Amino acid sequence: MIPDQKPLHFVTLLGSLRRGSNHAAIARALPALAPEGVTIEPLGSIGDLPLYNADVQAEGFPQAVLAMAEAIAKADGVIIVTPEYNYSIPGGLKNALDWLSRLPAPPFVGKPVAIQTGSPGPIGGSRAQYHLRQMLVFLDARVLNKPEVMVGQLMSKIDADTGELADQVTRDFIANQLRVFATFARR
Repeated sequence: MIPDQKPLHFVTLLGSLRRGSNHAAIARALPALAPEGVTIEPLGSIGDLPLYNADVQAEGFPQAVLAMAEAIAKADGVIIVTPEYNYSIPGGLKNALDWLSRLPAPPFVGKPVAIQTGSPGPIGGSRAQYHLRQMLVFLDARVLNKPEVMVGQLMSKIDADTGELADQVTRDFIANQLRVFATFARR
């Protein structure tokens, strides 16, 4: 098989806990938007992880942390889809990254990562994206720089009846990022 055609498997790390999350709609759309030869599946919920506590870690890493780390380690790349909370990332996502960074073999080291953010406002979660990029430097991840996916006015891009990502321009833009990410991950 030609190296640039190697099948890839990506996982999504969702930064939202809300049942009707618009960001979950983006994450659910990814498998259908992926280029040929790329599969995408969700990781477990960040809501399954306890708040990071060194005392808990001393007793042993929670099973949910270990399962998430194993899935990330096995994947060819990670796509983080997250809202912006208070000009940064949600606390649950930060908590997940804190847990994952403390493992003996941190799963983000050298791992290709793509980021997708959105917000009800016009700038699409850019502040969360840039904070997340700073954290991923510490985690030694290999982050895709461009194209950046920042979906402004996200609620207008979600079908109110189905809860699915319906805006074709946004779907096309995300599909393009996934094509670029696949090339990036194969390098």
